[in-house]
Amino acid sequence: MSYPQSYHQGYPPQQGYSQQPQYDQQQQAYGQQPQGCPPPQQHAPPETTDSGSYQNIHYTIKHRNTNSTLNLQLGPNDLIKAKPGAMIHMSPAVKLEGAIKFSMRKMFTGGQMSQASFTGPGTVALAPTLMGDIVALQIANDGKVWNVGKDAFLACTGEVEKETKSQGFSKAMFSGEDLFIYKMMGQGLVWLTSYGAVDVIHLQEGEQHIVDNGHLVAWNCDYKIEKAASGSWSSVKSGEGLVCRFTGPGTIYMQTRNLDDFASWVRSQSGGS
Repeated sequence: MSYPQSYHQGYPPQQGYSQQPQYDQQQQAYGQQPQGCPPPQQHAPPETTDSGSYQNIHYTIKHRNTNSTLNLQLGPNDLIKAKPGAMIHMSPAVKLEGAIKFSMRKMFTGGQMSQASFTGPGTVALAPTLMGDIVALQIANDGKVWNVGKDAFLACTGEVEKETKSQGFSKAMFSGEDLFIYKMMGQGLVWLTSYGAVDVIHLQEGEQHIVDNGHLVAWNCDYKIEKAASGSWSSVKSGEGLVCRFTGPGTIYMQTRNLDDFASWVRSQSGGS
C-alpha cells in the first residue's frame, strides 16, 4: 500500500524526518495492512511559527492559531508597550513598568487605559487571554491610522502611538466594546490577537465589503454603520441588526470566531438567559 504523497504536501523535511514514511518499512516487516486501514502517524506536523525583526527587536510567534505566544528578544534600551497582565515570563534584566491614565469618561464606560512597558536587554514572552492567534501588523509613518479593537491589542514597539478614541454611540453598537477603540499611528510593529484564527481582506480603491461586528480585529479603511438587509443578510448576527460596510482602499483583519456568540452559547448550555 503506497503512502499518499499529498500527506506531506506543505511540510518541508525535518531533521530526522524522512520523506518516505516509516509505515512502508513496517509493511515490509509485518505484511500488508488491511485495505482502508489508515497508516499510523509516526510524526506530528512541524509547529507553525512566524518570526521577524524590527530594528534590534526580534520576535517569534509560536503555537499558532489556538495557543499563540509572542516571544521577544530585546536589545539594550529597546522598549515594548503591552497589554497589562499579558506577560508569561521575562529575563531578570528586563525592566518592567506600568502606567495608568485616569479619565472621567473611562470611569463611566469601564474602559481600560493602562499599559505595561518592558525595556531590554533580555527576553519577554507574552500571551493573550483568549485562545487564538497572534499576528504582526506593520505601522508605517504614512499618515494612515489603524483602528484596533481594545481586546485585539497585545503589544507594540515604542514608537507606535496608541490613542483611545470614542466611536460615538452608533459605532459603539457596531464594535460591541464600550465607546472606545484604539487609534494607532506612527512607525513600528503592532501585535494583534484574535479569538480564533485571522483572515485578511485587502480592498482596492472604491471596493466595498461588509463584515459582522463580532469578527473585527483591525482596519484602516473608511466604514459606515448600516442595518443588515433582509433576505440573505437576515442570518448575520451583528447585534441590533447592524453591520459595517467598508470602502477601500485599505485592509481589514478579521477573527474567525465571535466571542459574543460563544458567550451566548455558554449561557444557553448553563441554563442562563
